[in-house]
Amino acid sequence: MTRGKTQIDPCSAMILLKETVKRLSSLFFAVCAQILRWKNNVYNSDTRTLLPSYMASANENLSSAAAATPGGDEASLRESLKRCSPETLQAALEFRKTTDASHLSAIVLGIIERFVEPEHHSRLREADEDLRVIEDLGLDSLTMMEVVILVEEVLNVSIANDELRNLRTVGDIRVFIDHKVKGLPPPEPSRYLSIEDLVEVMPQQPPFLFLQEATLTSGWVSGKYRIAGDEHILSGHFPGNPVFPASILLEALGQLAVLFLLHGKSAQLKRPLDAGSIYFTGCEGVRCHRVCRPGDVLKLSIKPKRLRHPLATFEGSIRVGQEKAAYAEEITLTFDYAALEVESEKEDKKSEPPARTGEVDSKNDFGHDRNGTPAAAEAKIDRT
Repeated sequence: MTRGKTQIDPCSAMILLKETVKRLSSLFFAVCAQILRWKNNVYNSDTRTLLPSYMASANENLSSAAAATPGGDEASLRESLKRCSPETLQAALEFRKTTDASHLSAIVLGIIERFVEPEHHSRLREADEDLRVIEDLGLDSLTMMEVVILVEEVLNVSIANDELRNLRTVGDIRVFIDHKVKGLPPPEPSRYLSIEDLVEVMPQQPPFLFLQEATLTSGWVSGKYRIAGDEHILSGHFPGNPVFPASILLEALGQLAVLFLLHGKSAQLKRPLDAGSIYFTGCEGVRCHRVCRPGDVLKLSIKPKRLRHPLATFEGSIRVGQEKAAYAEEITLTFDYAALEVESEKEDKKSEPPARTGEVDSKNDFGHDRNGTPAAAEAKIDRT
């Protein structure tokens, strides 16, 4: 809230506008239907039943329009997509013929591209899953509603108003439409974390936190980091020729994996993890494709390959714009679950006398020795 003004949530405004357009459409169809009835002398002479008849005809026409438009012929589809790219139209025609879900991405991106400004087209074609449709692409609530209506028309799907609240990024829209067309339950909404959120939840902290924002889902996590040039590691790597170390690129991917383990909603993780138990154990199949320098924006993504206590293996990649920067076939971390307190143990703790001054346990709260070495592990492993 600001003084004298009320700020409206963009998603709420978009839903309100969509409802308004639908109601206006209903009124328009109803008026047209009633005019036709009057013209052909086919209407109820009892004026008291005129309004219910009026509204019923509106519902009938809306239903028939919704059923006819998506299933229309090629001409109607061409008319609907006349301002989209030829590739979008071709993908839509193929989808109508084959119902092949592989065309969905091209259709959805093509429809979004139709409504964004030309300067954003290149960003959209980079296939950045984290691209925000309102903040990054400049779509306002009304334009976003037009996108939704056209997607409904072309793909013959119906998107409920409450489902729009979770469609924040291009990746959200892609995954949601894919589930919708295939008749699958709606996916878990993604969670966006700002730098402030990351500082609050991550065990790594600045200046050794190489994530500035992240998007977390049940199947993958992505993030961004802009190389500022003032990182302390660049002063010696290399003097006069700053190059972001490849080892730190892997560290950033490892931090994304830590975020997934701690705050992802994977069914393979039975209960919350102990943040002090996650360590880096190894990586395989690492390739670096370009040098990363100050000013580059690293787009990081990881997805789990195997999650089985006590090991978690991820696949990770980094891009700068449309260029590949680095790839890791496997990044493996070790982890442990947080301890569960049994009621009897809680009671025992309550009855225990307070520890005497100078009396210290040999292990800390995370089951580690006071020198930092895990009690259950003999080998030394680096903290990610």
